[in-house]
Amino acid sequence: MHTTTIIGLEVHVQLQTKTKVFCGCTTAFNPTQPNVQTCPVCLGLPGSLPVLNREAFTLAVKTAMALNCAISPYTKWDRKQYYYPDLPKGYQISQYDLPFSEDGFVELEPLETEEGTGETRRIGIIRAHLEEDAGKNTHDDSGRKADSQVDLNRAGTPLVEIVSQPDLRSPSEARRYLEELKLLLTYLGVSDCNMQEGSLRCDANVNLHIHTDDGHKIPTPIVEVKNLNSFRNVELAIEYEEKRQLEQWKKTGQKIGDVAKETRGFDAARGVTFAQRGKEEASDYRYFPDPDLVPVIVSEEFLEGIRSSLCEFPADRRKRLAAAYQLSTYDASVIVGQGLEFAEYYEEVAKLCGDGKQASNWVTQDVLREMNERNQTIAQFPLRAAVLGNLLGRITSKQITIKSAREVFATLLSETHARQVLSSHQIDQIIAEKGLALVTDTGAIEQAIADVVAKNPKIVADFKGGKQGAIGPLVGQVMKAVKGADPAVVRNLIAEKINSM
Repeated sequence: MHTTTIIGLEVHVQLQTKTKVFCGCTTAFNPTQPNVQTCPVCLGLPGSLPVLNREAFTLAVKTAMALNCAISPYTKWDRKQYYYPDLPKGYQISQYDLPFSEDGFVELEPLETEEGTGETRRIGIIRAHLEEDAGKNTHDDSGRKADSQVDLNRAGTPLVEIVSQPDLRSPSEARRYLEELKLLLTYLGVSDCNMQEGSLRCDANVNLHIHTDDGHKIPTPIVEVKNLNSFRNVELAIEYEEKRQLEQWKKTGQKIGDVAKETRGFDAARGVTFAQRGKEEASDYRYFPDPDLVPVIVSEEFLEGIRSSLCEFPADRRKRLAAAYQLSTYDASVIVGQGLEFAEYYEEVAKLCGDGKQASNWVTQDVLREMNERNQTIAQFPLRAAVLGNLLGRITSKQITIKSAREVFATLLSETHARQVLSSHQIDQIIAEKGLALVTDTGAIEQAIADVVAKNPKIVADFKGGKQGAIGPLVGQVMKAVKGADPAVVRNLIAEKINSM
């Protein structure tokens, strides 16, 4: 017997508009001042009328295009009826049978493992539709039965709901899908995808296909785990459901259709899911077209305007960087995965220094390390791409060594408090002050080598005896004596000197 995990994700993404989807209230994150970003429309007061936010619809269509969805020329709005304290109207304005987009996909690049490179995985997108968010309920989890609190600041915020096909097959693959989706959305600039502020939330639909030894396939009942607010929690919740559903099937033998669908929550502290309620069907929501909102007819001119504004997608950029700068798939993924500004920073450095691999090593190691230690974004990092490109260009043109460049790099960053604007002119000053220029005078190097070789007869004997690594300490001593010497040149000259003895 073995099992296959079947996963479909519903991802709710808050669009980066200044105002709500059907009124003029601000969408700014404001948890310390509840219920101040409201109006008669988002409070659902009698007589108020919604008006569609054009920017919200534009960003939603931009998202759908990047997800390879077909855009409908005609779409409408529907009322989804249900009661909850954070939904003051008693219904949510959403889309039911005519969403603005459907039938797309996201591709996950193949993973490189010890067994080799895997295959590209295409995850289908059933639909992406636009709707309004509800408010936020805060409950007392201490057990002291204090009052629950309702904050309606978020009510009416524009959301795109992206519903995947049940094509995902493991918790780790679900996480990769979410990471790729988040990267795409942030590159597009349609959302900040800040999960701590609720800008991206996920519901996971999970069940198992149990393959018995006699060749039968038994699907277990589908469970929806709601409101997962981190990629790690999505992964943990699905891992728990895999174990729980298998144990449940062994006890009861229940398969899909035997019991009603179930909605569960996830307790991150205990790492377990828990039953909340039975899962509603579409008929339970009593959808009907919203009489206060006119349908939207999408013109080809409108779509062409959005297409022309699309940026290079992360997947395309990874492939281009790998080809243009001879990078590994891993290095290209690290660069692109840090975000659009970081990828642009790298490209500027690579073009200026003329060595894509050298630039990759520096930005993914030295720059990222300094950014993390300083808790800065690439936009805040004091060493601009033009300055770093200038510095690395001196390595490729054999003006300084990599070791000397790192000394200049550290010195530049240590001076950021005194000199907020770092320039390439400062590189010249540091190289001159510290004597870091690459020494091309082989006479000085050869004199230092002669002195070092004379003082280390045992190392010389070891090297002559075949111990090639023995030469390392001699290289270090020469480098110390002649600052700015090229270690490769020094190594070759020492070997020649010893072999001629």
